[in-house]
Order: sequence, then C-alpha cells, then structure tokens
Amino acid sequence: MLSTLLGRNLPRLAFTLVALLAALLVMTSCGDEDPAKGRTPLQVLAAAQKHLDETSGINFSIASDDLPEGITTLKAATGTLTRQPAFEGTLTVPVMGTEAQVEVVSVDGVVYAKLPFTTSFQELDPAEYGVPDPAALIAPETGISSLLSATQDVKVGKSVRGGADNDEILSTYTGTLPDTAVKKILAGASGDFDVTYIINDADELTEATIKGHFSGEDEAVYSYTIDVTEYGVDKEIAKP
Repeated sequence: MLSTLLGRNLPRLAFTLVALLAALLVMTSCGDEDPAKGRTPLQVLAAAQKHLDETSGINFSIASDDLPEGITTLKAATGTLTRQPAFEGTLTVPVMGTEAQVEVVSVDGVVYAKLPFTTSFQELDPAEYGVPDPAALIAPETGISSLLSATQDVKVGKSVRGGADNDEILSTYTGTLPDTAVKKILAGASGDFDVTYIINDADELTEATIKGHFSGEDEAVYSYTIDVTEYGVDKEIAKP
C-alpha cells in the first residue's frame, strides 16, 4: 500500500521538492550578497550621486500619479539629458481641464518649446510654469543627483532581484529632503519631503519617489517619481 501511494504521488512530491529547492536557492543568493558592500547608506547614496554626475547622459522620466485637481504645474516629463547640459523631450502640463504635451528642447541656456496649437518652436521662460530649465536636471548643483547628497536620516530597506533579466539586486533607501533641495526641481516646494530611492548593485540610481507639499504649504501632499532608464547616453542635441 505504501509503495503504491508513493508511486502515485512521486511526480507531485518531486515537483514540490524542486520548487522548494529553487526558492531556497533564490533566498540564499540574495541573503549572501551585500549590495552595500560594507558601506553605510550615506556612502551608497554618494556613490550613486557620483555615477549620475559622471555619466555622459541619461534617459529619464518624472511623473506624478496623484496630482490634485486644480494644480497647474508639471504633470510629467520624459526625455534625454546630456552633459552639455541639454535636454530634449516632452513635458506634460494641465491646461484648462486637460493635459497638454509640449515638445521641449533646452540647449545653451535657452529653452525652446512647441506649445499646443502651434507648429514651430519658440523661446520661453520655464519659471512661468513653475519648473526649472529642464537641462539643469543633470547639473551636479541643481539636478537630480543633488537630491542624494541633501537627503537626511537615511535608512536602508529591503533588497530584491529585478532588472530586465532579473539579474540585478535593487536596494531601497529612505530618508527626508528639505524644501531647499526640492525647490531646485519644483519651485513651489515647501516643508520636508519623504524620499525613497532604489539603487542597483552597480550603484546606479534607478528610481526616486518624493512626497510632500510641491505647490505650497497650504496645498495638498502629492508625489513625483523619477525613473532613470539608461545611463551613458550619447546624443547630440541642437537648437531646433
């Protein structure tokens, strides 16, 4: 009887055993590796900042999924930043109850935009829309990387496997940012902000989520997520 039962259930038992062993191997491989390589969270953030400041360019996006109604500020941006500094991409802004996508090029300190219902680029002052010159987002003093060195009370969170082929270890770091740092990205920032970074095992910042009062102290709290999708980008960006 016992041999009969085992015979019937042997394939199922074998499958269960293989699944358990695979899960154990994944857990062991993640547990044995130290993404921080013995460094403090601040040292990891400093290494990620160094990568951003030294890369030739990045493809990135920034977006808010919970922008409150009535807030007329940047909804999203996507494009390429290069070390010139220069930017080429699209900004999404709320306009009269809808969303307008605006083609933007910033080069040599001048911002050009193809506004809705127009067919050609014209110079504009991004400060009128509550946003900085997008090309400044790659500058060490005013860009995305400057947020890393301004982060306070940094704590390390969990590490998981991810990336295109699940071959990266992605580590989470949390902290707070003063409005003086966030204002470089959006001028209306007020108060302290919660920030969560995801950094891979090559010390590259892949994601940053910032939450707080972006439109003034009396306005609602909402968040922006910055995704850096590619490093080492070489692209010639010229005046349109």
